[in-house]
Amino acid sequence: MGVSTAVLQLKPGDEVAVALRDVAAGESLAPFPGVAAQAIPFGHKVALVRLTDGQVIHRLGQPIGVARGAIAAGAHVHLHNMGFEASMAGHAIGTRLSNAPLRAAGEIPTFEGYRNADGKVGTRNYVGVLSSVNCSSLVTRMIAEHFRAPGRLEAYPGVDGVVALTHKSGCSVADGSMSMSMLRRTLAGYAEHPNFSGVLMVGLGCEGFQIPRLKEAYGVTENETFRTMTIQEVGGTRKTVEAGVEAVKAMLPIVNRARRETVPASELMLALQCGGSDGYSGITANPALGVAADILVRHGGTAILSETPEIYGAEHLLTRRAKTREVGEKLVEIIHWWEDYAERNNMEMNNNPSPGNKLGGLTSMLEKSLGAAAKGGTTPLNAVYHYADPVTEKGFVFMDTPGYDPVSATGQVAGGANLLCFTTGRGSAYGCAPSPSLKLSTNTALWSKQED
Repeated sequence: MGVSTAVLQLKPGDEVAVALRDVAAGESLAPFPGVAAQAIPFGHKVALVRLTDGQVIHRLGQPIGVARGAIAAGAHVHLHNMGFEASMAGHAIGTRLSNAPLRAAGEIPTFEGYRNADGKVGTRNYVGVLSSVNCSSLVTRMIAEHFRAPGRLEAYPGVDGVVALTHKSGCSVADGSMSMSMLRRTLAGYAEHPNFSGVLMVGLGCEGFQIPRLKEAYGVTENETFRTMTIQEVGGTRKTVEAGVEAVKAMLPIVNRARRETVPASELMLALQCGGSDGYSGITANPALGVAADILVRHGGTAILSETPEIYGAEHLLTRRAKTREVGEKLVEIIHWWEDYAERNNMEMNNNPSPGNKLGGLTSMLEKSLGAAAKGGTTPLNAVYHYADPVTEKGFVFMDTPGYDPVSATGQVAGGANLLCFTTGRGSAYGCAPSPSLKLSTNTALWSKQED
């Protein structure tokens, strides 16, 4: 009986390979010569050659760190002997633009979606209850919770649900500050999201985030499916909950009139996310999602890559695909902002990999970024957006967000994403109403454990 394959070298010339299963000490590193010097856990790296102190280590042909001391062939390569270096990427722009011909209109597949009055297409039909400030979060949740009771939506089969969206900000934040501007963009994006056919926004009344200013800034007007109220004006918590429930009840018959119709796949705006990543995220689920993103783009749709700290060290793979110099330089400028932010706060970009990421075999931010960037496929980078900006370009685009998955996905959905694909190797429980979230497992063991 032959020796089973134990490790995978991702690109010829890589000094390390990834364990395809738990490899015991002394076991063959087939198909390569030599044996494991110690146990190599599933998804972790093993040295295929002897490495000298300070030598750059590559995975997928890209630098992921440097050897800290000499590393013998067959040794486990991880936190104890591989160090982080700042991004070694050169920021050439537009040097690897691939041809991404769009399919003819008659060749574009379709799905059943909700076409809104403004022409945008939703994939779900929700009513949203939004809080303008942390002080109204409880009231907002209580209003939505009323409609979760059995039978409350039975008369409205076309309504997917009533969803509360709360946050911890909205006051003690200066008007005109980056934080306030970001919050306004985010809430405006949700208020106008195509998956919400009705919206109720609830405030306290005296907060820094004033609902009238939002309506004025974004041209949002009160109507039968967009209502606002404040706790102070209505007269307290209980009265506001009662008034909010009545406001949503009045919307439900209108929202229920919406009907799905056949629309082209070009109306899909896909948010690309990864979380709870492991050593296989960049081998299986992320590249597969990148292929899917390419297919969507070639059919006229939109794919949004985000999590700026999680492309750090791989950003050069994106700048080379920038459609214009302006697009590429905007991404580089954002990368420099994050470097400066980390330095000002006595941190480093390598803080990002979580304990779970490391248990799954990811050692450095550079290594994690290679896998994260793979979600973006191969088509040209058409635009770069700041957090929660409305996404108006078709094709592959980038949005500046933190690496924290819930915050990142929130910005993408605020920008207009009506669908989310979320890859995970360790397991993630994050949903993203009002946009449906498809979870993609990087390995069979996780799929079997969390199949539901």
